[in-house]
Amino acid sequence: MTQSSSQLLHPTLARALSAPAKARSRTQSTPLRTAALVVGGAALVAVCAQISVPMVPVPLTLQTLAVLLVGAALGSRQGAAALLTYLAAGAAGLPVFAGGLGSLLSARGGLTPTLGYLIGFVLAAGLVGWLVERFAADRTPWGMAATMLLGNAVIYAIGLPVLGALTGLHGQALLGAGLIPFLPGDLIKLALAAALLPGAWALLRRR
Repeated sequence: MTQSSSQLLHPTLARALSAPAKARSRTQSTPLRTAALVVGGAALVAVCAQISVPMVPVPLTLQTLAVLLVGAALGSRQGAAALLTYLAAGAAGLPVFAGGLGSLLSARGGLTPTLGYLIGFVLAAGLVGWLVERFAADRTPWGMAATMLLGNAVIYAIGLPVLGALTGLHGQALLGAGLIPFLPGDLIKLALAAALLPGAWALLRRR
């Protein structure tokens, strides 16, 4: 990325918190700091994944809230990297997925029905981070709400077809298993994000 294009980017919350006010727009991440943010983001998603309401075949958790907040706070590249780290940890057997699971395989030996949602997490975090960097979408409640809505749409756009392919569900049965039960919770998480990120920026501006 050229210097002129980088100046078009709005600083993420993580960058702003670690830089003096006059240097926020030009602060560059060191490799150690970047690694710490990526691992910390993955750890946050892992913790939130364990706060769950059991449902079949996809559990309702605070996972998606953490995914999209990590993307917004870290930005497109670091946010996506954090979710890739999270997926790699689960694939390696660490119990980071919802319900303490640590595998991309189901109990029956096939791929887990949540695989599409997990892949969607990476893309959604990247998209949310990009919207924040390009349009400062996390500065206002309405901007953050719209960003969360788009991030959730990406997750479902990938998660639902994969869920259908792996379970044989389709039509209303697929929507009933992988979308409709989660919409009330998604609205609550959207409202939380719309308050948290703009609120954090408001506090930061008072420093």
